[in-house]
Parts: sequence; C-alpha cells; structure tokens
Amino acid sequence: MPTLRTVLSIPVSLMLLLAPAASRDTSRDISPAAATDAVLPLLVSDGRAPAAALLALDTGAKGSRLRYSAAGRGIARADHFRAGSITKTLIATVVLQLAAEHRLSLSDTVERHLPGLLRGPGTDGRRITLRALLTHTSGLADFTQATRGAVPLTARQAVRIALTLPPARPGRYSYSSTNYVLLGLVVRQVTGHSYAFEAERRVIAPLGLTGTSFPGSDRSLPSPHGRAYAADGSDVTELDPRVAGAAGELVTTLADLDRFYAALLGGRLLPPRWLREMLDTRAAHGSYGMGLFPVKLPCGTTVWGHNGRISGSYVRSAATADGRRVLTFRVDTDAIADPHLEPALLAAEFCPRTW
Repeated sequence: MPTLRTVLSIPVSLMLLLAPAASRDTSRDISPAAATDAVLPLLVSDGRAPAAALLALDTGAKGSRLRYSAAGRGIARADHFRAGSITKTLIATVVLQLAAEHRLSLSDTVERHLPGLLRGPGTDGRRITLRALLTHTSGLADFTQATRGAVPLTARQAVRIALTLPPARPGRYSYSSTNYVLLGLVVRQVTGHSYAFEAERRVIAPLGLTGTSFPGSDRSLPSPHGRAYAADGSDVTELDPRVAGAAGELVTTLADLDRFYAALLGGRLLPPRWLREMLDTRAAHGSYGMGLFPVKLPCGTTVWGHNGRISGSYVRSAATADGRRVLTFRVDTDAIADPHLEPALLAAEFCPRTW
C-alpha cells in the first residue's frame, strides 16, 4: 500500500548524486539515466533484493525513448511478473469508464449494486458509496489483515472476512484491498462480465498490452519469467492469484506498465472530466485519488502512480501528470530492506541535477 508519500531522508551514499546544483561545478549534467542507474543497484546491495530492474519511458518532443537497467541476476526486461496492487489502477479505470458511460454513478451505494452484501458491526452498504470504495474512505477493514495475502479466496469470502474485522472510521483514508474486491463485483453486476474481461477489452487490448493478463486461478507465470522470492528467501514463483483477486491479481511486464500509465495520464483512456476525478485527492485528504496516488518529490515535481506488493514481487510505477515520462521498477521479492530507496529512486529519475 502507498506509505511513502514524502521523502524524509536519503541514504548518505546518494547525497552527492542528488545534491543541489548551486553547491557543485555546473560544467556537466547528471542525466536521469546516470542518476537512476546509480540508485538501482542499491536495491540489491542495501535493499537486499535478489535482483532489480527498471524501464523508463520518455515521450517528449524527440519521440518515444525507452531506457532499461538491471542489477543482480535472474531478471530480464521481457519478464512477466505479478504486479499486486497496481491492479487497482486498472480496476479504477474500468469503473470510471462505466461512470462516463452513465452505467453507474460514483454516488451509488454498494447496496444498490450488491444488495445485502455489506452488513456487519459498524458497516452498512446503504451508507457506503462507490466513490468511498475508489478512494479508500469506506471504513471497510482490509481482508488481508487476516489472510496475510496467502489464502486463495472468492471475492465474497474476502468480503465476509473483512466484516469480521474492526472497521476504520468512515470518511477517513484507510487503505483496504476489500474496497477493490467489491469494485470487481460491481463491475460484474453492471456489465454482466468479470472485471478481467472488462479490463481486457477496455484497456489491455486497445493499448496492445500483450504481456498483461488476469490469470484467475493459474498459479504459473507466462514465459519468459524469472523466479520470485519471499522475504525469507523461499521460492514463491508458483502462486494462486486468488489471494488478491481484483485488488492485486494482475500479471504484466515493465513495458506494458509504462505504456498503460502513459496512456492513462495522457488522456487516452478516460474523458478529461473523469481523469480529473481520478486525480482528485480531496476525499482522501491528499493521500489517494482513485486507483492512483501522488508523491511530491524534493524538487517540487509531483508524480502519480501506484505500487504493488504480492508474495515474491514488489513493483512501483510513477509518471508525470501528463504521462510523458514514466518509470517502472521491480524487484523479485516482496520486500525492500531500506525504505528510503524507493523515494530516492523516484527523485533520481524525476529530479535531474547539474553539478
């Protein structure tokens, strides 16, 4: 879940790289490529990931350019991997497309589409809107608190587990995968098709994301792929995606994630009004929009995107507000030992310095 919204500190080893230009000789530039490539190996050495890789996309005036970098062994540019909660951005996109088509309203209650499903202590689906689900302000507990992301479930089983847990305060931002499991059910109720089918026809196929899929209950990854390791070093390459469902089932590639976020923020998937809704963080008090969250970097630039954590994989995509520059990085484990490395990597990519 998104917890690193500001940079509180940067490892000492990066200070020279990211130091303000005024304190350096300005005779040469440090490009984003050089800066980011200096940080990436630290995900292996200091973050203790077996391997790390990134793919940066720049669609500026000179045309589209891709830059790939990797550190460690057993990881490759074309690998398929599990993207965890990055799935939420696709689900939110589908829901907002349905809103743009007037097939649902964000002010609709969960009860309207899923009658009787949300009934529990302190929880009433008649008072929870789709907007609250999208922005994580519903107050619903996160079912993964009980399952630890290790138990395959149906969507309704996940909701029932969530209802046994203490709810958060409605109206306050509280990240919960239960919200997006419910949105997956709403998509099916409104369209008659699964969230996977709708995401495929509305997003994946139109953008040509040939490496992206919703595997359902398939435990294997498509080829090519590397290995995936839990934080204790055990091999978890085989995994039942139903541990996450609509909140984190997605399998994808670095190139596909870059292309998706560039298209989304570039206005190719949503009408302008609905893209503005997606980027509106007021409901979550600045913490989250709808399937996206902002990070303000030390240089003042704000990037938008999401992260994803599922057993054996951690992924982060971030893009400028216009979608012209996108960075996706991944490690082949679900934990990075040094939490400062992610914001440092984003700053290196999106805050180029001269010295």
